[in-house]
Amino acid sequence: MPCIEPCKPNSCPGIMANLLKQWLKQAILTLLLVVGLWGWGLMPASAQVLIGSLPAGNAITSGKALLRYALPIDNKPVRQLQKVLEDISTPLRTRKRLSAINSSLTQAERILTNKQDALFASVPEDRRAEAGFLMTQLQMGINDMRSAVENDDKDAVWKKRSELLDMVGILEELMVPAFPYEVPEEYSNLPQLKGRATVEVLTTKGRVVLVADGYSAPVTAGNFVDLVNRGFYNGLPFTRAEDFYVVQVGDPPGDAEGFIDPKTKEYRAIPLEVRVKGDDVPTYGITLEDAGRFLEEPVLPFSAYGTVAMARPGDDVNGGSSQFFFFLFEPELTPAGANLLDGRYSVFGYVIEGEEVLGKLKPGDKIDSAKVLNGMENLVEPA
Repeated sequence: MPCIEPCKPNSCPGIMANLLKQWLKQAILTLLLVVGLWGWGLMPASAQVLIGSLPAGNAITSGKALLRYALPIDNKPVRQLQKVLEDISTPLRTRKRLSAINSSLTQAERILTNKQDALFASVPEDRRAEAGFLMTQLQMGINDMRSAVENDDKDAVWKKRSELLDMVGILEELMVPAFPYEVPEEYSNLPQLKGRATVEVLTTKGRVVLVADGYSAPVTAGNFVDLVNRGFYNGLPFTRAEDFYVVQVGDPPGDAEGFIDPKTKEYRAIPLEVRVKGDDVPTYGITLEDAGRFLEEPVLPFSAYGTVAMARPGDDVNGGSSQFFFFLFEPELTPAGANLLDGRYSVFGYVIEGEEVLGKLKPGDKIDSAKVLNGMENLVEPA
């Protein structure tokens, strides 16, 4: 699996390959067994319970959508608005007439009009003017999309849908009044991102933009943004690039495999950090599997091409430092929340621009520069 160790016969890539083979073999055997037992009426009750507890539905494979759902808000109308606009992708991908989208647009208009007070209720007073402007822009955008539908212009509908969802995401961010929880005191010596930051990574193969999510992984995202701000990644080569798996970077020159703090002269170790859906705070220092929560879904799963996660030694969940990787596989064949990497590595963000660049990167390609485009005000350095 992705790690910061040099590749050895039993190191992460080999282990991952074996795990995948074992998982596929087990999945096929399990499926055959289940079909056979079910057909004969011999399915054990415990197995039925286990199958019934598996997450249902397809995993969300859009990084932007995952970031929207990860925001710590509880406003039903805005979530309804988001879902209505996201679901427009279904008729766009099928051969249905674009006119089928009009009912969704009408539903979105009704939410903005009839539930305006409920939408404003979650927005702090000092942000309501901006929220009102966004709602007006959303109404106008819906009208523009309806015109594109009437003109049977699918490309324009896709583009407008993306713009509308970006605005919904901004509206949802306005609903987050403050950082919602306290990070454990034992990590107060580490940088923390109390919110989000957008980072631009210029590589030898092109430009990549990602969002680091401190709401779900404040310590991991804080460490990353701090290192970007220091210029740590500038000039570093990609050390691993495996098709349909990962590209990894962040190993500094010399013997150190991570960041050595110039003040303390010590290796900065970052704990495993995973926030589970329904939990107010992340779980630290233990994999979800070891915690007996392997069926539960992380807020930030490995289900989007361009998932950004912290690398670590295979035998030390709290040994990550500066090395991170981009996940290059959309696990559409696995159930939502059942990816092999979920809960074992700290996801701290998603690529929102330049996903196509990731597949071009090879060992030896470099990060020319990385910089924080916005969100530096959310970085809290240790006292």
